[in-house]
Amino acid sequence: MNAPVFHTLGCRLNAYETEAMKDLSAAAGLTNAVIVNTCAVTAEAVRKAKQEIRRLSRENPGATIIVTGCAAQTEPETFAEMPEVTRVIGNHEKMQAATWAALGAPDLIGVTEKVQVDDIMSVRETAGHLIDGFGRHRAYVQVQNGCDHRCTFCIIPFGRGNSRSVPAGVVVEQIKRLVDKGFNEVVLTGVDLTSWGADLPGLPRLGDLVMRILRLVPDLPRLRISSIDSIEVDDALMQAIATEPRLMPHLHLSLQAGDDMILKRMKRRHLRDDAIRFCEDARRLRPDMVFGADLIAGFPTETEAMFENSLKLVRDCNLTFLHVFPYSARNGTPAARMPQVRGPDIKARAARLRGLGDQVLAQHLAAQVGQDHAILVEGARLGRTEQYTEVTFATDQPEGQITRAKIAGFANGRLLAAA
Repeated sequence: MNAPVFHTLGCRLNAYETEAMKDLSAAAGLTNAVIVNTCAVTAEAVRKAKQEIRRLSRENPGATIIVTGCAAQTEPETFAEMPEVTRVIGNHEKMQAATWAALGAPDLIGVTEKVQVDDIMSVRETAGHLIDGFGRHRAYVQVQNGCDHRCTFCIIPFGRGNSRSVPAGVVVEQIKRLVDKGFNEVVLTGVDLTSWGADLPGLPRLGDLVMRILRLVPDLPRLRISSIDSIEVDDALMQAIATEPRLMPHLHLSLQAGDDMILKRMKRRHLRDDAIRFCEDARRLRPDMVFGADLIAGFPTETEAMFENSLKLVRDCNLTFLHVFPYSARNGTPAARMPQVRGPDIKARAARLRGLGDQVLAQHLAAQVGQDHAILVEGARLGRTEQYTEVTFATDQPEGQITRAKIAGFANGRLLAAA
């Protein structure tokens, strides 16, 4: 029988959990199955998941089709109604050995219920202990899951549940093992990373975790943190930014918009000036700091003037890497009931934001020419700087190692290392 085929859509956390599911399914002896780990961040993500399920079913005739992930959690009936689908399992269930044990028993496939999706809001622990990170050359380590906030556009809390944290001791031990395996860079990941610790004894903060990792794992060359909510950044994290060169000078910010009224209607916890102030403070502490950001184009009620404020925010915060989302209404969210922006206007605004993103990235790349950079080699001729900028090499490099190179130029959104 064939080994299971896994297909992952969406975020790094989904990819992390797919690695855990591979181990769980192997231990259960599951064969001749296709597992689709879905994303629910936009309506387009759900549409793409259904499209992928149909394609994978055609390419794997006779296979058991198992659908899981955030879209399976938030709208299980959508996938249960698909004739291609054998089983729908929730985000909590997919991380349980018992779930896979049942799936691995052929005599149970037709007996147990097609949908196994329980109340994600009742879950109180993470599954971060299941694997020691994933990645070929940098390791991604889940330290947090879920979200306690209720932004009006976002369905993800209903797919991931409330915020819950992996204890610091577990995280440190994971990272020690990863360093022993030869990883030179570790990325901390989660759904709402800056909420880490709020459910742990003593109420530690993300900065406390970062400082503890750097102190207790002295052989770790590079620590990176993924997307954060800048308004929740604590003093210890700011101290780490200022004093710890092993903490990489790249932060991806959940900004979403640059207009105060839109931010309020999104139910965000920051205003425009808060975002600008944070970027100024972080760059003052770490002059080589660069920022990425999530931005939504065409949120309900957004006027042209409001959108212009988002464009201006890119310059005011000196952003480098833009992740642009055209607004997509999600059923069950408050924003879906607000007056909507016309589809063509949403598309045009997203294109303008992406165009500006190309400009600011080109300016960042041009500023690196002639500089020396420490580059983590991700492929024979591809790597990333400490600022997470892609670099192309003219000759093969030792993968997984950190090498220094002078930047000779740039092309196609990447830096070019001198030969």
